[in-house]
Amino acid sequence: MADIDSPFSPISPISSSPIPNSPIPATPAPITALDVARGVGRLFARNDIWCLPEMPLRCGRRADLMGVDAKGHVIIVEIKVSRADLLGDGKWTDYLDYCDRFYWALPPTLDRAPLESDAFLPERCGVIAADGYDAEILRPAPLHQLAAAHRKVETERLARAALRRLVTQGDPQTLQWGKEG
Repeated sequence: MADIDSPFSPISPISSSPIPNSPIPATPAPITALDVARGVGRLFARNDIWCLPEMPLRCGRRADLMGVDAKGHVIIVEIKVSRADLLGDGKWTDYLDYCDRFYWALPPTLDRAPLESDAFLPERCGVIAADGYDAEILRPAPLHQLAAAHRKVETERLARAALRRLVTQGDPQTLQWGKEG
């Protein structure tokens, strides 16, 4: 049992609240969509899948992550960090027409039970648990191949968007030309 008078105790013996200026946070910060995207990006990079965040689709929607694997398959990831956001999203099925594989990416603590219901097409969608450090595929996304011509269009759009972002990051003056997506 720890000595209550220890200077290393993060809890004050008087109030049981965190000690001011303690390096140990009282509660962990919630996992954000950016954290989940970073974890998924690391998982994908280890598996030779390269993705771009916030990719505009031709239908007017914007995929949270869109990428291409080593075999040329187009992958879309939809990130959800709250139950309300997950249950309230009625647009996600629009993404299925633009990818060979579709994943949901969620923080490890978010209840994944809704993703098992028929409304979330579990036979069509994979599930990834991710935080700001890493990710794990909990359910692989089945392959639903796009037509070759459609895949070519989406891959070229993704490549052009990635190149445009790279060039405009190096020279913001080029933002005035062309458009993304």
